[in-house]
Amino acid sequence: QVQLVESGGGLVQAGGSLRLSCAASGIAFSIYTIAWYRQVPGKQRELVAQSASGGTTNYADSVKGRFTISRDNAKKTVYLQMNSLKPEDTAVYYCNRPYAPVSWGQGTQVTVSS
Repeated sequence: QVQLVESGGGLVQAGGSLRLSCAASGIAFSIYTIAWYRQVPGKQRELVAQSASGGTTNYADSVKGRFTISRDNAKKTVYLQMNSLKPEDTAVYYCNRPYAPVSWGQGTQVTVSS
């Protein structure tokens, strides 16, 4: 059974940092592109960053220069380092495979206070 579990969210002041983790099980992790998404109530889920199996990374314009996605294939984990957080980064963050999606997990709440 394929499972992706997010963790690491929390409450932080504007300008602060958090590191999110996405732990995978049940998949040949290293061959897949893994992405982080976020969603706020009433809005569509948006792609924040993605990490391809070959190492290529891509970011939404809104987080470029502030967020860094990385992966540890041995641990089957993808990370999202979030620096210089802004109140508009407040959302539930999820991870998934953009090209072969699995069921969405619970996500992890990130709240940035002003």
